[in-house]
Amino acid sequence: MDVTKTAFPALDLPALDDSDRLREECGVFGIFGHPDAAAITALGLHALQHRGQEAAGIVSFDGKRFHSERRLGLVGDHFSRREVIDRLPGMSAAGHVRYSTTGETLLRNVQPLFAELDPFGLAIGHNGNLTNGLTLRDELVRAGAIMQSTTDTEVILHLVARSHKPRFVDRFIDGLRALEGAYSFVGLTNKKLFGARDPLGIRPLVMGVLDGAPILASETCALDIIGAKYVRDIENGEVVIFDDKGQHSHKPFPPMAPRPCIFEYIYFARPDSIVGGRPVYEVRKAMGARLAAEAPAEADVIVPVPDSGVPAALGYAQTSGIPFDLGIIRNHYVGRTFIEPTQQIRALGVRLKHSANRAVVSGKRIVLIDDSIVRGTTSTKIVQMMRDAGAREVHFRIASPPITHPDYYGIDTPDRDKLLAATHSLEEMRTFIGADSLAFLSVEGIYKAMGHESRDAARPQFTDHCFTGDYPTPLTDQSAKTHAPRQLSLLAEAS
Repeated sequence: MDVTKTAFPALDLPALDDSDRLREECGVFGIFGHPDAAAITALGLHALQHRGQEAAGIVSFDGKRFHSERRLGLVGDHFSRREVIDRLPGMSAAGHVRYSTTGETLLRNVQPLFAELDPFGLAIGHNGNLTNGLTLRDELVRAGAIMQSTTDTEVILHLVARSHKPRFVDRFIDGLRALEGAYSFVGLTNKKLFGARDPLGIRPLVMGVLDGAPILASETCALDIIGAKYVRDIENGEVVIFDDKGQHSHKPFPPMAPRPCIFEYIYFARPDSIVGGRPVYEVRKAMGARLAAEAPAEADVIVPVPDSGVPAALGYAQTSGIPFDLGIIRNHYVGRTFIEPTQQIRALGVRLKHSANRAVVSGKRIVLIDDSIVRGTTSTKIVQMMRDAGAREVHFRIASPPITHPDYYGIDTPDRDKLLAATHSLEEMRTFIGADSLAFLSVEGIYKAMGHESRDAARPQFTDHCFTGDYPTPLTDQSAKTHAPRQLSLLAEAS
């Protein structure tokens, strides 16, 4: 179909425009052999809160039994209380913050999940998404498994339980061999802290140490908050085990070139984290600098869409020589409104989070910098906000390529027909959001910002399917027609 001849589709606008941003996946944290294991885990999860705000959980082991506290809501709402931490005794703990991409937000879906297996207990948290999770789940249920949640994470518990290998690590690897998609696992048994990263290293996982106690976490910012020392990244396809005898590394998969998710650098990781050896803040500034070179604009001021657009806007301003200023002020204290979400209140949703700084904007030609456009509804309202504040011209620049394909690896993206760039030409998008001009960073540009000369089409250096349609793993659940009815029903209650 020629998109230049299609009418603009109706785009639904939920309350407060929450659907018009990419949603973080999840965050995991674990520590082994520290007297303040649960409290340290809570602090680590607090640093990872940006990766998931729907729920949080911690499981500890005291040498005899496991203890679990799982809650809906933010880490600080529950795990800052001494009485909660006191219910999590022990020298080892694992934690998880959640944004659901499979399985709705119910207490039984909050991780780490726990199961009593013979002869050990197993607690596990998962960042990512299994692209064959529904297929495996159906096979397990037909074989007699009784599922306690609707998350794909529970699949690995059942796979480990069904393995006949004598050692935990071998049973765990047995389970991993059946998985497709993206995962970083962190969990506990009676005697071990363990972690695993998928063969392509799509989702991040790092190792640290505090007072001699080993730590696993999704990002280095979780190490910084507790004063831990960064040791190294867990390698793609690596399984790492910590126990009383020390550290053990296993590499059960054939060697593969890593393909980490490019969106960790664009949006998901905290700016002060280091991912794959690259400081995220500097990478985002480099993306802005490349954007300025590829898509210049005659303007008076560079204005970031806070907070995710700030580093790229700084890079754009430094390269273009156009002054940077805060033309939009973000309210950091907005939660869900108690007001009945009528259409009029929905229309005010963006203004609850962002306000125009009229002194900076009025009478100026401005360049708005953001990290991405998903549905386009928030972008439309921000452009109008700038015009209402007196902006003479509004030029929109996006520090990533157009998102044309949905994600199946742990990012909550809409179906393809809800992605603005998948259904509209560049000019149609510009008209839709109401900007005087619109431009995106090219795919080649984002690779240059990452330190590569170009994208290797034969062996891409990153997982970039949202821009290219090049999915690095099989999409079994998406392609298996026999699972389509069940898949649709489960996805409807998930992301």
